[in-house]
Amino acid sequence: MTEKGRKIARPAGLPRFDGDDRDRGSRKPVPIKDTGSAEARLPWFLLKSVPGIGNHLFKRLIDHFGSPERALQAAEEDLQVVEGMNRPLVRRMKTHRIQPSVRQDMALAAQKGVRIITMNDPDYPALLLQIPDPPPFLYVRGTLESQCKAVAVVGSRIATRYGLSMAARLGAELAACGVTVVSGMARGIDTAAHEGALQSGGRTVAVLGSGLEEVYPAENRKLFQAIVRNGAVLSEFPMLTKPEPHNFPIRNRIISGMSYGTLIVEASKKSGSLITARLAAEQNREVFAVPGSVQSFKSIGTHTLIKQGAKLVENAQDVLEEIAGPLYEGVRPIDHNPFVKKEPPALTPEEAIVYDALEPYPVHIDDLGRKLSMAPGKLASILLQLELNGFVDQSPGNFFARVDDALFRRHH
Repeated sequence: MTEKGRKIARPAGLPRFDGDDRDRGSRKPVPIKDTGSAEARLPWFLLKSVPGIGNHLFKRLIDHFGSPERALQAAEEDLQVVEGMNRPLVRRMKTHRIQPSVRQDMALAAQKGVRIITMNDPDYPALLLQIPDPPPFLYVRGTLESQCKAVAVVGSRIATRYGLSMAARLGAELAACGVTVVSGMARGIDTAAHEGALQSGGRTVAVLGSGLEEVYPAENRKLFQAIVRNGAVLSEFPMLTKPEPHNFPIRNRIISGMSYGTLIVEASKKSGSLITARLAAEQNREVFAVPGSVQSFKSIGTHTLIKQGAKLVENAQDVLEEIAGPLYEGVRPIDHNPFVKKEPPALTPEEAIVYDALEPYPVHIDDLGRKLSMAPGKLASILLQLELNGFVDQSPGNFFARVDDALFRRHH
């Protein structure tokens, strides 16, 4: 990442939002305009399916020739000029043919209203083009914006109540400022971040580790549809691809790659979200982390990132300050008060005493009873009523925590 104690620098040379980075500087050939037709997509699928041509090499071919059509039609000696192209691979490319499964996949996408956006399409995320291995094309439902002011918010699938509340709050704050919240629609932090963005009336983008016909997790189908209406759901995988474990690290580079920064809300030592943070750093993007309890193993990953130079984040303003300036002209300033405000609940005097004594981190009922000098039976009754009203959450082992986030109560 970076030397210990150093802040991860903002990417140099990123495009301004009032411009267009489609020329990509070094590329001489003018790319063939993508017409959007299924026939125009076939060369992309053909080149992508050649054994031995991965995303890195595909990008080098496009950078050199401008389009897959030109690459496929190029002479053998011209192809071998491209780094990674040898004679056996060139011959394989020349004899390769489109498979029936590809046409079936494209037909299914068209039937389901899924757009296939290629690297030469004006809607392809501009920032994503700058990583070494961008997907040659994306399957998209919803509206994707090329010059998207995006920040990724990711974290643990098995999150604490504190982590879920923070993810929802930060997602809401960022979206309220006009920032698109990018995440992976996984359980836990990802879901909370998407819901926060939607609750604030903003835009959010979900990047799946499966095909768009394999919504995962299944309980997020309604969330999937809500994101389509208020942003986009996308994937680089064919429509019927299952959510296999190896797909998720692959998709993480898209989450970080299309975002100016990646915010980790909660992560254990081996959390997959740390892969996204590492990819963001390698892509020369900002890395942010939300601190947690030093006693929680869910905070080990985020605290490690902070020690390595990630910026500590308490609210969306901390994020915007790092990526402000010309890149974020037009972004609405955030109110310093949290977007998702605390609601003073209408409680009885005794309930208010218990509620005020609780914190976002769980406390054991015995410790709470000693703190309040309250009889166990009476305290248990009050806690039950608070829990039923959504103001208190109970964890295994008779641990209780305050839930003071309005959006969090509505969704969890």
